[in-house]
Amino acid sequence: MDADSLNAATRDFIQRHLRDDVRQLALRPAPADVDIHAALIQIEGRQLAAHKLPTWAATDGLLFPPRLALEQCSSEATAHYKRQLVRRLLQGVAPSQHPSSGPIASGSFSFPSGAPATTPTFFVDLTAGLGVDFSALASLFDSAIYVECQQSLCDLAAHNLPLLGQTNSEVRCSTAEENLHLQADVVLIDPARRDAAGRKVARLEDCTPDVGLLQESLRSMASFVLIKLSPMLDLADALRSLRGVAEAHVVSVEGECKELLLVMQGTRRTDGEARCLPPSADEVPIHCVDITSPQPDRAEQSGQPAHGTSEAVPPAISYRPLVFSRSTEAATPIVLAQELGTYLYEPNASILKAGAYKSVCHFYPVAKLAPNTHLYTSSQRIEDFPGRTWRILDYATFAKRDLHRLLQATPSADLSVRGFPTSVGTLRKQLHLREGGGAHLIATTFLEQRLLLRVERV
Repeated sequence: MDADSLNAATRDFIQRHLRDDVRQLALRPAPADVDIHAALIQIEGRQLAAHKLPTWAATDGLLFPPRLALEQCSSEATAHYKRQLVRRLLQGVAPSQHPSSGPIASGSFSFPSGAPATTPTFFVDLTAGLGVDFSALASLFDSAIYVECQQSLCDLAAHNLPLLGQTNSEVRCSTAEENLHLQADVVLIDPARRDAAGRKVARLEDCTPDVGLLQESLRSMASFVLIKLSPMLDLADALRSLRGVAEAHVVSVEGECKELLLVMQGTRRTDGEARCLPPSADEVPIHCVDITSPQPDRAEQSGQPAHGTSEAVPPAISYRPLVFSRSTEAATPIVLAQELGTYLYEPNASILKAGAYKSVCHFYPVAKLAPNTHLYTSSQRIEDFPGRTWRILDYATFAKRDLHRLLQATPSADLSVRGFPTSVGTLRKQLHLREGGGAHLIATTFLEQRLLLRVERV
């Protein structure tokens, strides 16, 4: 589909119904000269993009694919996280030197310097899809190639990329395997995570293409290879399966884990470029990132668009990563609380996914409630704790009289369980607890004793 395939009546219909319910529109008779199927795709696409891709939704003339491709694409927030990451790779800045980095595990890998600024730079996205990541990254380079095997997405990219300011890009309709001969500074690959029947897959070897089989070819074509993977994937297994991984990033947006990113050091060399050995799997720095509150990026607004493009200024992303490695996590002693403090904490989804359970206590003055309960407590509030914070208002053991006292004062509440042997539904029935009411109860385990905490969000 391209803009020329939408007649004037269809484009006018789309503009007039941008905020209407697509399901209701589909039930109404459409004007004879309106391509209602194409119109509904564009209306739904722009509605979905309004939150996930705000810059795209605000750009006149962009065309969108059917719903599935939009659901599978990166969000604008995660795309611009990749942009900041790739910019650092090109500048040869180690994570510990990066101004937005948080605590860094000892012994973390330092990247060699990237290509000199005067050297033309080249980027290849081997599985570009809708092109969200591609459009965020391409303007960092002198030239870029968009590779995608679906002709319909290539047609959309050829139409959309110039509107997004990507004038240095080439669109190729071909497979990733057909482009492994290219030589680039950075290569991005996002293997499809659905099988032939459309079912979701999580194992690395079940994704298409299989980056495990292609890893040596990928490393030989670039200085750095950025691999985007499903958050369902076992990160430890991926680190064991892939050679040359220099960094791992577990990326969440507003508390929901969205993707795993692996930075693989390539074997492509440039004149005078020194290379150093990447860390072992257990020493790979793992960045746990939760992106919140996009705001205008003053730093980017103050500079000129890269290579003279006219791209829209992307939103800034606010985050402070916790960075650790599997070896430092294993070596970190567990810190168990001896008493409940005033405040209760639950780490964000990225930290829980990465398994930095003990490392949290190394970086922040908190103590764990129990070895297998991923809740933490402190007497003083930790303002920058990476996750949710509650104030503990009251608590009770599950002794009959103590529990009755708490429930008498809180007959209805939202209920959650953490490190507790009973499900929410079963426990709610046992407690005869009504839903709602504005209060919040958390059932958990502390000092080998079951507790019911009444808390409020801070």
